[in-house]
Amino acid sequence: MKDNKYRLYFVDAMRAWAILMMLQGHFVDGLLDNAYRDNSNLAFSIWQYFRGITAPVFFTVSGFIFTYLLVRGDQQGFENPRVKKGIRRGLQLLLFGYILRLNLFGLLKGEIYSTFYLVDVLHCIGLSILGIIGIYLFSSTKKKFVLPLILFSTTIILFVLEPQYKFMDHIYLPDMLANYFTKANGSVFTIFPWFGYATFGAFLSLIFTRFKDSRYLYPVAITTAFTTGFGLILYSSIFVNYLAQTTGLQLFAELFKNNYLFIRLGNVLVVFGVFMTLRRFMLNSTVLKIGSSTLSIYMSHFVILYGSLTGLGFYAFLHHSLSPYIVIPGALFFMIACVYSALKYEDNKVVIKSKAWELAQQFTANADPWITFSYRLIKDTLFKVKVTIIKLFRLVKN
Repeated sequence: MKDNKYRLYFVDAMRAWAILMMLQGHFVDGLLDNAYRDNSNLAFSIWQYFRGITAPVFFTVSGFIFTYLLVRGDQQGFENPRVKKGIRRGLQLLLFGYILRLNLFGLLKGEIYSTFYLVDVLHCIGLSILGIIGIYLFSSTKKKFVLPLILFSTTIILFVLEPQYKFMDHIYLPDMLANYFTKANGSVFTIFPWFGYATFGAFLSLIFTRFKDSRYLYPVAITTAFTTGFGLILYSSIFVNYLAQTTGLQLFAELFKNNYLFIRLGNVLVVFGVFMTLRRFMLNSTVLKIGSSTLSIYMSHFVILYGSLTGLGFYAFLHHSLSPYIVIPGALFFMIACVYSALKYEDNKVVIKSKAWELAQQFTANADPWITFSYRLIKDTLFKVKVTIIKLFRLVKN
């Protein structure tokens, strides 16, 4: 493995952990029988708590990695090559998000099902990348403190105002757009408040970039992550309640009732602290490869579990029907299958893309005569129909 003193291997390991947690979380949640979903059961409660950490970690790490690469060079604004790459990446994630929700059988019938318009993780991460690029471009001509200030403020504002906007259904928007802002139609994620975790990750990456050469970077970062993380977990609700009683604002009272965003932010910081502490043990090439192949793993899991494109996945046949004795080993095999297939694809990605391009060209070449024939046939048929209609109208007129 090539050594790179500026590469943060613990972040790659965090991303690998997050994607594996997502795989088992989706499998267990989708297939476990409702009879075993008992919050009084300690094992189930622990699993459920850690499952709730997965998405915040994934969004935070995504914002961290993208911004860390974005600001590394000396070029600013549109001159930064990472801007164009980021825009392509963001649009690519949006495209893949919609492709995974297509149903080929529906397309053959000329239908696009309503689930196609629902918003999921890929949509939100893609849009978050575009949002971070927008903030970066806006602040590129301003003082250095403006970018981290905007990123941090965005997180705080989105989290504090969440009680105000989470129940809005945005009926004035088309469903395709409204689904980015409301779960009323069935979207799993919405851009708000999840963009707040991405901007917080971007904010953390700026701190690491600023102090990357400091000998005290990790001791200070680890101490701060644990202190702030446990502080948010244990005391953020108390502080919000204090603000509610002091100011009398209903906003803080509503936030206190469901203060999950700041608590989860504390969880994210604790996870950062753990992985930074164990960073010397996270140089395994397979782990790092998993961390850099999360998109392929996510897409393979969507096809296998949810039956993307065909509708023929485990979820369709085994939804909420299995016992823990089957789900737990099944989740392990599912994780292995998704990771193995994704890594095999990554190893042969160039060859697979080359073969796919060749097949597309061959299909186009072979289909060209048929396309030309079909075009002429349709054109001649339409002309004959037109002549027939004209004659018919003349006959009626006479």
